[in-house]
Formats: sequence, structure tokens, C-alpha cells
Amino acid sequence: MKTQKQIQLDFIIDKLSKSIQNTISGDSFRTEISNLSNKDIKQVTKKKGWNFNWKIEFTDNSKEVYKLTIVNNPDIIQGLLSLTIETDHVLMNLVESAPFNIGKNKLYEGVAGNLVAYACKVSFQHGFDGYVAFTAKTKLIGHYEKTLGAYHIGGQRMIILTQSAELLIEKYFKS
Repeated sequence: MKTQKQIQLDFIIDKLSKSIQNTISGDSFRTEISNLSNKDIKQVTKKKGWNFNWKIEFTDNSKEVYKLTIVNNPDIIQGLLSLTIETDHVLMNLVESAPFNIGKNKLYEGVAGNLVAYACKVSFQHGFDGYVAFTAKTKLIGHYEKTLGAYHIGGQRMIILTQSAELLIEKYFKS
């Protein structure tokens, strides 16, 4: 069996908000997360500015790939998330904001935080008490500890535990 190289995640948590927020107007927009579809995969290519090959994630049956969109605007993908359901936790394989939501001139803040909160929600749904693991780029370990309440458990591996997961879910998915 071929071992896959673990990708080091380098998403930035720019803002933890109740939704995603337009950086120009300051308006907040409610979001929804759904499975990425065959139709969607055509718009999330490297040619269109995405950093990762999402088709590889999408076609890997061991992974679940989700898209973040604004409610009533399902055709514009704000960000993507790839998860693997392990035996006792959820593994975040990839998290990426849309190209127009990265950098100084990004259109929306809160995309990455929203996606991480969703990973925590999936963990609870599977009975894993919110445990979410991921491999971070070394330079971002402190950032994830501070913004997500994640713990550095060795090497570049990090984990979000129950209390931090609950806070993230409460922030984004209040009923």
C-alpha cells in the first residue's frame, strides 16, 4: 500500500466570526457547508488560482470533501475542506480559502475558521468528542495554538480537543 505524504497545512485564521465577513463593507453573510460535487470540481483548479489539486482529494474514496458557500449563493465556493474519518478522530487533510479570500485584498474573512469549526462538528457527529487532528507548517504552530486553541502534540502534528472544538462550533453553528 502506497503511503501518502502528509500535507502541512498553512491556512491562516484571519478572523473568528459568526459567519464570513466582507472585508470592504463589513457585512456578514451566513454560510452553508455541503459536499463538493462533480460540477464543482471544474471550478477549483490550479488554473483558476487554487493552490491544491482538489480533484485528487475528491476522487480519493477515503476522504470527504466539502465546500463553503454563502446561503442562497451556492455556485461561488468560498473555501474547501478535505477530511478523513479515522477510528477516534477526524483528520483535516486540506483546508483552503478561495483565491479571492487570500492575502491583503481578500474579499471575505472567516472562511478558514468556518471550515475548521465544521471539521469539529463532524467529529462530534461521529462520536469523537470534537477531536480533530492536522499537520501544520512549523511556522504556524503558535498561530493555531492561539487562534484555534489547538495543541501541539509532537512533530508538526496538532489536535483540537473537546473544549476548543465546542467554542469553534458555537461561534459558527449556533442554532
